[in-house]
Amino acid sequence: MPMYSAKPNARHDDVPRLGILVTNLGTPDAPTTPALRRYLAEFLGDPRVVEINRPLWWLLLHGVILRTRPRKSAAAYREVWEEGGSPLLTIGQKQVAGIKERLAKKLKGPFSIELAMRYGNPSIRDGLRKLREEGAERILVLPLYPQYSATTVGSTYDAVFDELKQWRFIPELRLIGQYADDPGYIESLANTIREHWDQHGKAEKMLMSFHGMPRRYLLNGDFYHCQCQKTARLVAEHLGMADDEWQVTFQSLFGREVWLQPYTDETVEALAKSGMKKLDVICPGFSADCLETLEEIEGENAEIFEEHGGESLRYIRALNDRDDHLDMLTNLVLDHVKGWPEASNKIKRSRRDPKATRERAAAMGCEY
Repeated sequence: MPMYSAKPNARHDDVPRLGILVTNLGTPDAPTTPALRRYLAEFLGDPRVVEINRPLWWLLLHGVILRTRPRKSAAAYREVWEEGGSPLLTIGQKQVAGIKERLAKKLKGPFSIELAMRYGNPSIRDGLRKLREEGAERILVLPLYPQYSATTVGSTYDAVFDELKQWRFIPELRLIGQYADDPGYIESLANTIREHWDQHGKAEKMLMSFHGMPRRYLLNGDFYHCQCQKTARLVAEHLGMADDEWQVTFQSLFGREVWLQPYTDETVEALAKSGMKKLDVICPGFSADCLETLEEIEGENAEIFEEHGGESLRYIRALNDRDDHLDMLTNLVLDHVKGWPEASNKIKRSRRDPKATRERAAAMGCEY
């Protein structure tokens, strides 16, 4: 018989609140080989991420990949590690703090907000349990992926559902699936590009590099590729860019399978060989700078560009904790919590009178 968990020391006079879970992909606990082995085992062990025969993949993952890749990945993480942890974590903390500050001025009822990672710590399980402990009876999940993919947003939902199905009281739940064409998101991307141009001038071309995935996933119905293309098109239109001034590419290829093309590194090399001297690269699909932007684009791809004749690959930083980005995310939250008590000041009066609530509960046999 299953045993369902509940909020410790739950009381009938607790005042309910809204809970907001802001999530991102994840981070190892340290830039070390053992920490990367744990992190990669969880990440690459997710069937949403790698959709192949499970027994075969388990043998390959534990027999080959986790014996070699963690050491290399740890060295890469050491290049970008900060005092407070990985950039994805430290920036995520700033993002949550900024959203919280803005929501405090706009929400009419009590709320709590937590940062969680799909892989590593702080985990989605721990984030949800913190919200429960703080009295959340309604939870909004905001994955910081502008474009939906089963490998990211879908996997996040899996983790949320896996945790909630163990709870005795399951809160009302709302999920944000994507914001690839949100006007505030497009405007924020355009703003950061304009600021880069004002400071450095325009390069001969701009690549909009998105994280890749196997092409097979697109053919099986994942809308990610389409939403990446839409984001890029809207940004280019917003900036008045001609078609030959920008291009969509896909990075972070893993394994031998054909992924979404064209590949960023191959495109960077080809442009340098063609005689291009200055190239701008932005990664609109990353809400925060991380290993894939700082080490792969700003580091590895800049080297590729220079090695093949280019002079300067200028990486345009992710939106991170920019004010316009945090304003957009805050408005996204507000749009999705409409109708809930904390957004409309309709908290039940009985929950505002703890003494009366306790007396009624005691009369019905509850103990405190």
